[in-house]
Amino acid sequence: MKVLISDNISEKCIDILKSSGLAVDIKVGLKPEELKSCIGEYHGLVIRSATKVTAEIIDAAANLKVIGRAGSGLDNVDRVAATKKGIVVMNTPGGNTITTAEHSIAHIISLARMIPQA
Repeated sequence: MKVLISDNISEKCIDILKSSGLAVDIKVGLKPEELKSCIGEYHGLVIRSATKVTAEIIDAAANLKVIGRAGSGLDNVDRVAATKKGIVVMNTPGGNTITTAEHSIAHIISLARMIPQA
């Protein structure tokens, strides 16, 4: 099975996909028409926020079985079109929980130490 990664993603994710026996292509920064022209050969698509998976792209996805969104939210995927075509759409809603907590603590410390005013 072939998987396309169309956004920047961690090397660990790529390693996991490859070690599972999947053929992985990384094409970051594709324009919508470029994605539409190449998506037909892939069974899986891994995205983040940058890639917009429209109904047109889904229509061109002859072999696509799954769209995986690394992160929370699926507002960049036409889920209705994907569902009609039988494509599973999934995300990782808790994937950024630790990072968000760290960011919040950093802001609290910054305010407590008056760093913005310094």
